[in-house]
Amino acid sequence: MRQPRPGDGLFTERTPRVVAARKLQRRKDRDATRRFLAEGPQAVREALRADTASPVTAGATRPHGGGSPRGRVVEVFATPDAAERYADLVAEAPAVSIVTDAAMASLAETVHPQGLVAVCDFLDVSLHDALRGEPRLVVVLAGIADPGNAGTVLRTADAAGAAAVVFPDDTVDPYNGKCVRASAGSLFHVDVVRGGDTLATVGLLREAGLRVLAADAYGAHDLEEYADTGALSARTAWVFGAEAHGLAPAVAGAADARVKVPIHGRAESLNLAAAAAVCLYASARALSRE
Repeated sequence: MRQPRPGDGLFTERTPRVVAARKLQRRKDRDATRRFLAEGPQAVREALRADTASPVTAGATRPHGGGSPRGRVVEVFATPDAAERYADLVAEAPAVSIVTDAAMASLAETVHPQGLVAVCDFLDVSLHDALRGEPRLVVVLAGIADPGNAGTVLRTADAAGAAAVVFPDDTVDPYNGKCVRASAGSLFHVDVVRGGDTLATVGLLREAGLRVLAADAYGAHDLEEYADTGALSARTAWVFGAEAHGLAPAVAGAADARVKVPIHGRAESLNLAAAAAVCLYASARALSRE
C-alpha cells in the first residue's frame, strides 16, 4: 500500500489513529502499548536513523552498553506543509499519515508545532544488558521529577560519551514528551534503563566494576582535586539528584565518593544541568586519555 501524500484526504483529530496516538501523551497508555511520541523534525530524524543504525560496540570510540536494537518508528504524522518541507524524512518513514493542523495541534505538546510527530516503540533495555558491554561512563538520574532537567542531562550524557542513562522508579519517565524533546534526539543514541530501585541500582553498578560517584554540593571531594588524582580515569557511574533536594542520604552514602563541583565565584550553586555537564566532561576528558 502506498503512503498517503499531501494531496490525499487528511486525517482529523477525530480519526481513530490520531486519537490512539494522542493517548500516548499519558504514561499509562505509553506503558500499556510500549510506545511513545517523538515530536519535531530533529526527534523524528534521530528516531529514523536509529532504526537503521548498527549498534556501536564497546571497543569503539564511543562505547555502547549492550549493543541492543534501538527504538523503531511505527508511524509518522505530518501536516501537508511539513510533509513537503521534510520530504526526506517522510520518504524514510515506514508509514505516514497526513493530518490537519488541528490534528497535529492535538498530537503535539508544544505551542508552535513543527508539523511532524512519530509514534515509536519503547527502546529501553535492562540494566544487565546495558552493562554487558562494560561501559566506561554511565549516568543515574535519582529522584528527578522535572522532565526538562532529565532530558537535558540525557542530552549532556550523550554528548560526553556516556553509554547508558538510568531512570529509576523515583525519576520522571524518559518517554515523557518534554523529556523526549529536551533530549534533542539523544534518547535514541544511548542505552536507556527504565525502572528499578535507585539504591539497588548503585549496588549493581559497583558489582559491575564501576566506581560510583555521587554529585553532592556538600561532598567531601572537590571535583578538580579529585580529577587531579586520576580517579576519573576509572570506569565511572555518576549519580545526580534533584535540584531542590539533592540525593537521598542512603543513595549518597552508598557511592564510592561524594563529589562537589567547586564554586569559584559568588553563586550559591549550579543548576542540575550545569553541574552534570561539568562532572561528565571531567570524566570524558579523563577517559579520553586512557
